[in-house]
Amino acid sequence: MTPAALEHYLHEHIPLSLAMAVQVVSIADNEVVLGAPLAPNINHRDTVFGGSASAVAILSAWCLLHLRLTAAGQASRVVIQRNSMEYLAPIAGDFIARAALGSDQDWDRFMTTLNRKGVARIGVNAVLDYAGVAAGRLSGDFVAFGKDRL
Repeated sequence: MTPAALEHYLHEHIPLSLAMAVQVVSIADNEVVLGAPLAPNINHRDTVFGGSASAVAILSAWCLLHLRLTAAGQASRVVIQRNSMEYLAPIAGDFIARAALGSDQDWDRFMTTLNRKGVARIGVNAVLDYAGVAAGRLSGDFVAFGKDRL
């Protein structure tokens, strides 16, 4: 899937991503980078609203799982189970969220469990970057439901 195709998918299926003007900056096997501008995500202090920052971080992690599962030919539904967000610095302009998986062992275990039980959990981390500085960190647990549970 191309970045443009993923962006179209997000805007069509997750309308909040369109309202927030989320863009797919890049995709790779182990990383997804999303970007968002300040204007539609601004708060009363002229910085990014915390909920917007968290939403873009969650979206980047969700996209990474969606892409990996799609590439593996695994029909599934991915949802977030829980997350924690750490805000490290104010974001006063356009920003990015960079999601990455842990080890290959985590992915292998996740896929084995999904294929065996039809449901599996995996942790995904994302870092918010503003002007070259880590402005936030997301730690999220996601659940994938296999084809029998769609």
